[in-house]
Amino acid sequence: MHFRHDLVPDDRDRVRAIVESTGFFSEEEADVAVELVDERLAKGAASGYEFVLAEVDGETVGYACFGRVPLTQSSFDLYWLAVRPGKQRGGLGRALVGEVERTVASLGGGRIYADTSGRRQYAPTRTFYTAMGYAQAARLPDFFAPGDDKVVFAKEVTVQQSLGQMAPGDCCPGAPTDSYVQDDRIRFFK
Repeated sequence: MHFRHDLVPDDRDRVRAIVESTGFFSEEEADVAVELVDERLAKGAASGYEFVLAEVDGETVGYACFGRVPLTQSSFDLYWLAVRPGKQRGGLGRALVGEVERTVASLGGGRIYADTSGRRQYAPTRTFYTAMGYAQAARLPDFFAPGDDKVVFAKEVTVQQSLGQMAPGDCCPGAPTDSYVQDDRIRFFK
């Protein structure tokens, strides 16, 4: 697995395909995901959107979009996290979140917020965030629609916590352990 932070124009279609493949998001939501790619391509870092794309054997199979919350000192939002269904449950989401946390910490971030739906369909998503060390910080009833709450998770991050938290082999079963660059404290994917 390889992480890529820089976007190219073809990522518009890749992100749409990943989002649509999950079956969780509406067409309108997929359009928003692509709009964020467009913003980053047009404005670069000034857009406020950061990306991590996960590639396996040359194919983009998952991604995350995040950014500093405007008017805050060190809070970041995790706007999007999506992995192709055939690649789920193999550690890819965990690896993406770990890379987001590492990047946020390196940018001076202290806390990450992740919003999701309260619908039954999103129970595995809420379980995932809890397993990743995120705590439910808020639940806003009927936020998205009647019966569809907004559930906000939060996690404090530090450079010490986020760097090197994954050991070789933790990410993806069968991944070669030489896919990491490692020193005494820090492990990065090549």
